[in-house]
Amino acid sequence: MAKLTVVLDASAVLALLLQEPGYEKVSAVVERGEVALCSVNLAEVIGKLVDKGMAPDLAAQAVAELELHVVPFDQNLALEVARLRPLTRKQGLSLGDHCCLATAKHLAASAMTADKIWATLKVKIKIHLIR
Repeated sequence: MAKLTVVLDASAVLALLLQEPGYEKVSAVVERGEVALCSVNLAEVIGKLVDKGMAPDLAAQAVAELELHVVPFDQNLALEVARLRPLTRKQGLSLGDHCCLATAKHLAASAMTADKIWATLKVKIKIHLIR
């Protein structure tokens, strides 16, 4: 397996699947095969697709076809989320956002998102905005 260099936030995966603005940037990193997705963000993506009317099995299949490396959320990542919270509290990040960032930090990778507020974060994680 190639070194995982980018962790996708749910917003980036959804942009790719729904061909929303910025999806080309996500597609480019997915094509390189060096991309990870936290299991919490996987659940978030599938849930959002279901909210848009897609059947749960089809939503899961759509994400699986991207062939992303899914990183299981564990106790170590939970602790990393707790460490990030004081650094991100003012920006109002969600649990899913924190899980993506914690996974990126754990893998010494960058994070990719559509959420512009991430550009203001004071964390030691490289952030790629897709739009």
